[in-house]
Amino acid sequence: MASGLARLSVAELMAEIRRRASSTGRLERKRAKLAAKIARLDQEIERLGGATGGHGRSKGTRARNAMTLTEALSKALKGKPMSVGDAMAAVQNAGYRTNSSSFRTQVNIALIKGPFKRVGRGEYAAR
Repeated sequence: MASGLARLSVAELMAEIRRRASSTGRLERKRAKLAAKIARLDQEIERLGGATGGHGRSKGTRARNAMTLTEALSKALKGKPMSVGDAMAAVQNAGYRTNSSSFRTQVNIALIKGPFKRVGRGEYAAR
């Protein structure tokens, strides 16, 4: 006994092929619309400084900044001493972008090795 498509006539098979082709085309158009929407969302996320590599992870691209971390810290510390945490927040609020999971450590090293002076325990100022 034949089952499934084997029982259909040639005309019925042709009709089934047309039906499936129509469904495929509809799904391909829907996928293209969704892909365009995802691309627009990715652009907006990247414009806001976020990562679009999935699950909140970066694609491995390095954040680009107009100035170095040392320059950003010098600007943030002008006229007032800050702790490492305050300096870190100040440069990020000023627009410095980073993907680093250890940004606080990077700021701390830059404050110790850079052109800054230590004015108290854990506090630094611009020279």
